[in-house]
Amino acid sequence: MITVSENAKEHAIQLIKNENRPANTFIRVGVDGGGCSGLMYNLTFDHEMKDGDQTFEDKGIKIVVDRKSFLYLVGTELDYSGGINGKGFTFINPNANRTCGCGESFSV
Repeated sequence: MITVSENAKEHAIQLIKNENRPANTFIRVGVDGGGCSGLMYNLTFDHEMKDGDQTFEDKGIKIVVDRKSFLYLVGTELDYSGGINGKGFTFINPNANRTCGCGESFSV
């Protein structure tokens, strides 16, 4: 399961509204190879399901993850940071053994 913090929920709803996205818009989260630690997070808004997608809903936010990425993301919380060190969505991933300094890359 992937969960969503209250802060991430509020920002996702606002972004979907500001960008005039369709009512069936969800957050697609994935993992791609790359970055200094080997794996990178990928987060986009989408409204079309693909074969093999895993679907979760938390706090009214629908999260969709492809089957391969789910293995790396199970138990992850999507959060939103608006602090001095940067602003944007962040991942609190209990499976990540090492995260790089920028927070964009991790390894398992």
